[in-house]
Amino acid sequence: MLVLAVDTATPAVTAGLIELDEAGPRTVASRVTVDPRAHAELLTPHILECLAEAGHTPTDLGAIVVGLGPGPFTGLRAGIATAAAFGDALAIPVHGVCSLDALAADVQTSRELLVVTDARRREVYWARYQHGIRVAGPGVSKPAALDVGTAGAIAGSASHVDYFDLRVEPAETPSPLGLVRCALAPAGTLPSTTGALTPLYLRRPDAVPAARPALLAQTAPAR
Repeated sequence: MLVLAVDTATPAVTAGLIELDEAGPRTVASRVTVDPRAHAELLTPHILECLAEAGHTPTDLGAIVVGLGPGPFTGLRAGIATAAAFGDALAIPVHGVCSLDALAADVQTSRELLVVTDARRREVYWARYQHGIRVAGPGVSKPAALDVGTAGAIAGSASHVDYFDLRVEPAETPSPLGLVRCALAPAGTLPSTTGALTPLYLRRPDAVPAARPALLAQTAPAR
């Protein structure tokens, strides 16, 4: 099965094709561009470039995996909406996974792992993992207020891992392979059913609707 994997939960615009067979998942093509302001503009071109490189067309896809965050509102929405649109147009299942889980899936360590990504506002999105299993989080916090627990290693945003006195593992953003690994059932195949694509915003968006003006009084003027 050919699986499309996309993620826009971090400043990286990530798309890739993963071949899923009896030997396990393997990367066929991938595109990653770090640009926090271009998720909507770059994601679909990245998908089409991956398909062209691998000699496939969209109709060859059997499933889609998308990172659900946590992540900033605008970027995260672009990835989930794109994945849902491709899935609807092709009538194929779309599986959502936690983007922090996907990042942790790319790290091989026996230590408890802390994963952090940029949440802006001088904060980080975080989660902790033991042997690849999430044991705390996801959450959002200022680095100084984050309880690292018994973590002995850290992965994630290059501009934030140095806030913590932990061994840095070389994984900064979720990879297509990590995304698909998180979606697999214990048997090594994608589940036959999918859940709701509910984004993990963890907080309210920065933009809020303007307040409505007060309604004018309906009473007639006094005579």
